[in-house]
Amino acid sequence: MPKIHITDTILRDAHQSQAATRMTLEDMLPALEILDSIGYWSLECWGGATFDSCMRFLNEDPWERLRTLRKHMPNTKLQMLLRGQNLLGYKHYADDVVDAFCQKSVENGIDVVRIFDALNDVRNIERAMKAVKKAGGMVEGCISYTISPVHNEEYFVKVAKEIEEMGADTICIKDMANLLLPYDAYSLVKQLKANIKVPIHLHTHNTTGTGDMVYLMAAQAGVDIIDTALSPLANGTSQPCTESMVATFRGTEYDTGLDMNKLLKASEHFRKVAARLKETGALDPKVLNTDANTLVYQVPGGMLSNLISQLKQANAEDRYYDVLAEVPRVRKDFGYPPLVTPTSQIVGSQAVLNVLGGERYKMVSKESKGLLRGEYGRLPGEVNEEVRKKCIGDAELITCRPADLIKPEMDEYREKTKGIAKSEEDVLSYALFPQVAPKFFEHRDHPAPAAPKEDPNAVRELYVEDLSV
Repeated sequence: MPKIHITDTILRDAHQSQAATRMTLEDMLPALEILDSIGYWSLECWGGATFDSCMRFLNEDPWERLRTLRKHMPNTKLQMLLRGQNLLGYKHYADDVVDAFCQKSVENGIDVVRIFDALNDVRNIERAMKAVKKAGGMVEGCISYTISPVHNEEYFVKVAKEIEEMGADTICIKDMANLLLPYDAYSLVKQLKANIKVPIHLHTHNTTGTGDMVYLMAAQAGVDIIDTALSPLANGTSQPCTESMVATFRGTEYDTGLDMNKLLKASEHFRKVAARLKETGALDPKVLNTDANTLVYQVPGGMLSNLISQLKQANAEDRYYDVLAEVPRVRKDFGYPPLVTPTSQIVGSQAVLNVLGGERYKMVSKESKGLLRGEYGRLPGEVNEEVRKKCIGDAELITCRPADLIKPEMDEYREKTKGIAKSEEDVLSYALFPQVAPKFFEHRDHPAPAAPKEDPNAVRELYVEDLSV
């Protein structure tokens, strides 16, 4: 058995992080046979932003994509990313929707479901974990990594233990902003290996340029699995490069056992795909740069782009560094939430409002109020009570699991989609994206002669919020 196992993200996070999730099934098909023969621990190929992007921009059925990937890759575990009670959307769904979605995901071909919650509130991942296990899938529970006065090794080990006790098959350290530095990675993995029995899977990006070193140190500490991306869509805001890591470990006790010739053959295909994505404007070369701002402000790459976009719209690009400096202050006021979808967008947007409003919390977004009220779950640290009072007044705080307040929804969604949904999968597509799904169903069932050409600049701004996951 090889010492280090590899999950390749080329079919999901690599193009989500670099090219706004615009890789099509057609782009993938020629490489599936070779990918399936490589011997990866898993291929991450679904979930995250792919579901929305398939329907919204690519006129593809996400469920059909999954079934096709399963058919062409029978020998490799297929993996997806799920946002706990948020599923693949941006709000909490009722438990019956979570149950149905997890069941259908496994039924249609997913083997491993990586489940995370932006606040590390394990109550928000418990239902999805149970549903995946019941459906026969593997559960990979996540700790969303961040740095703050309340986030330390002891905290992360405690959360990991809770997730293991809830039945996780593996534990993932999800370092979405590439904030985990090499020596800290060594120490954290060591602590987890000493306290956790299930395999440890490490996910990072190369936004700050430290990703390869993080993996090297984690390997020495005993990490079991790492996430990498084939070279045409590796590095920058994506994952460290698969071929580089395989070459690094070759001939050592950490040897992955993967065949470099097969990796290079797969990369040859994806070079053409990357070239096409550059031509269409979906792949912006800026995402390949190292961004040291992340180390100082802890702002993920996709969130940075979103902030710039908001400031451009307000003709206030000159306030960029004021906003960057405001982000950590807002985060402290809000009880140090990790900055990952959706909290990264909530904190970032509030920082913009604070800077442009001339007075802090003079304008407050609905989402900021929801976060402070407890609608997203338990905040990790102490909230600034003066700020909370200013933002939500005397509104009652939610202390229970937020989804406990949501009545069952599936029957209502089935009723709403009568006549347009052809399957339970269609009902779930509508439940997650009620504005997007009906337009997609119409196009799928009554295709127009030619779809209008996408303006990559227009859609990038719509979609950039999700690049950092």
